[in-house]
Amino acid sequence: MAMKTRVEAVLNVGLRIPSIMLLEVLYRWDVSSFFQKIQRSSLNNNPLFQYKYIALYLHYVGYILSLVLLTLPRQHLVQLYLYVLTALLLFAGHQLSRDYVRGELDSGYEGPLYLEPLSMNRFTTALIGQVVVCTLCSCVMQTKQIWLFSAHLLPLVARLCLVPLETIVFINRFAMIFTGLEVLYFIASNLLVPYNLAKTAYRELVQVVEVYGLLALGMSLWNQLVLPVLFMCFWLVLFALQIYTYFSTRDQPPSRERLLFLFLTSIAECCSTPYSLLGLVFTVSFVALGVLTLCKFYLQGYRAFMNDNAMHRGMTEGITLLILAVQTGLIELQVIHRAFLLSIILFIVVASILQSMLEIADPIVLALGASRDKSLWKHFRAVSLCLFLLVFPAYMAYMICQFFRMDFWLLIIISSSILTSLQVLGTLLIYVLFMVEEFRKAPVENMDEVIYCVNGTYRLLEFLVAVCVVAYGVSETLFGEWTVMGSTIILVHSYYNVWLRAQLGWQSFLLRRDAVHKIQSMPTASTLQLQQHNDICSICFQDMKSAVITPCSHFFHATCLKKWLYVQETCPLCHGQLKSQLQPTSSPAAVTQAAPPANQNPAEVEQEKSEPQVELDTEEDAQAENAPPMKTSAEPELEMDSPSGSSKAQPKECDVVAEGSTGPAGDLDDENDDDSGGSCSTSDVH
Repeated sequence: MAMKTRVEAVLNVGLRIPSIMLLEVLYRWDVSSFFQKIQRSSLNNNPLFQYKYIALYLHYVGYILSLVLLTLPRQHLVQLYLYVLTALLLFAGHQLSRDYVRGELDSGYEGPLYLEPLSMNRFTTALIGQVVVCTLCSCVMQTKQIWLFSAHLLPLVARLCLVPLETIVFINRFAMIFTGLEVLYFIASNLLVPYNLAKTAYRELVQVVEVYGLLALGMSLWNQLVLPVLFMCFWLVLFALQIYTYFSTRDQPPSRERLLFLFLTSIAECCSTPYSLLGLVFTVSFVALGVLTLCKFYLQGYRAFMNDNAMHRGMTEGITLLILAVQTGLIELQVIHRAFLLSIILFIVVASILQSMLEIADPIVLALGASRDKSLWKHFRAVSLCLFLLVFPAYMAYMICQFFRMDFWLLIIISSSILTSLQVLGTLLIYVLFMVEEFRKAPVENMDEVIYCVNGTYRLLEFLVAVCVVAYGVSETLFGEWTVMGSTIILVHSYYNVWLRAQLGWQSFLLRRDAVHKIQSMPTASTLQLQQHNDICSICFQDMKSAVITPCSHFFHATCLKKWLYVQETCPLCHGQLKSQLQPTSSPAAVTQAAPPANQNPAEVEQEKSEPQVELDTEEDAQAENAPPMKTSAEPELEMDSPSGSSKAQPKECDVVAEGSTGPAGDLDDENDDDSGGSCSTSDVH
């Protein structure tokens, strides 16, 4: 079944190529110009000039037939080609019979065949040929009535019966007429088949449009006709014919310089019509797809085909070629000018392919540098591809500057090549930093800032290059030749490569600045708190020698939490909002109170925050003012009486209250203090 499916797919493409070839020929053949040449040559009496309008009608009928053949279903298309093959076989049988009769007339021998070796050889050859033709026709038409295709055997039978040669000529004509009548009868009996097919196709199209719409109809035709593969095969056949025609008319092989010129001129000859231009577009798309697939395979092996990226399908390069060809009027130029312009367009396509290769290689190289993969072969493949993407675009830009005069399109090529080299250089620097960190067996301090500086540097250079390109394009548009397509490209380039890059860069800077401010506003964990916490950072899973404490009492590395805050403003563990909880503090003591002990449960912290605070009334405030001042750790120890005698009262840890602190957190519950008898309870300080 798999082989049958492949054969059907090949036939579905191969049998439609002649219809596009016919469209190509009809587009190149200008009927009006042809008859104007006849009129200018003073051949008005030429019979061809009298059939001018008939030729015009046949020209348009050829277009219709070509489109019908292009859209015909595969089963009917195969059947049509079988009918055409049968007609060609019948014509071959007629040619064999005619050649045999002419040979017999030239020899003039009318005696028995076995007495003349040459006559016997001619008879045997013609008989074998006619039997083969009849057998093939019967097989193609799938019928056992072989006598329907045996009319051309009548001259051979007549010669075997020693019929005079003049009579054999008439018999041969009768055989030809009989075969022609058979063909006409077959055509007449199937005359309504095209009408029925058109009627059925129209009914199906109306149903599809009513149910699914025009877009679904277009997608269905696109998939059934396999238009990209069809136009690519058509263009390759056209290109092969052009190369064959060139070499068949030359006696000496061309030199190496002439080969490049031959390649460009052959491509230029094969994109002189809209059909051949579409074929070139799809061919470039498939070539780009092959290069990108080879790049993936070189980097990842067979694993590259498991997670295929739909963005790297090669269609970007094909669409780029089509837009540039339409904008520059490629098909309307002469061959030499078309070849020169096509070389520039192909440079732009190559630059786009290199950029797509970088988009594939960049995440793979960075992931390989950040991982602990010890495979030298993987690292060699990644680094070698990056070095190629670093050197080749720069070399291409140098060659363009050497051989071409600078204009807007060449500046786009050069800028794209320079940007590709800059991006590869930044990727290699980050890869080297990752490898250095891996060999040190310890994280490098401020690694994130270094990577951000590297990325920011080449992003800034990209932005400056894009601004220069836009400025040059605007100046060329204002003071040079203005075109709608050129202005549109400048506007698109300005929006995507200047405005969006500036906007994204500024947003990234603001996110980093906000993250740094949030980290600086959090308290830093002390050594005692880290010992009590005795855990790892839940982001990087490494031991914590220093950490910051979030308002929800979670410990993280400052650098790890800062990277997390680049993405979202919630706690990595409890997903509590950090943005609203981070408030500026007025003193270190307040920061100490804001951060609960490390061994305290976050649920208890929330419960304590939710408890109502009891405010002192006026009388209690007055009593509090008359009460003796509280002790602090900085005051000297006081003597206190006790039942067992005089002893020194040690200062309580909870008595340490920040001076100048206000609010409920600084109030003291006198009753709890009296009941506790010198011991400190958790309700003393809220």
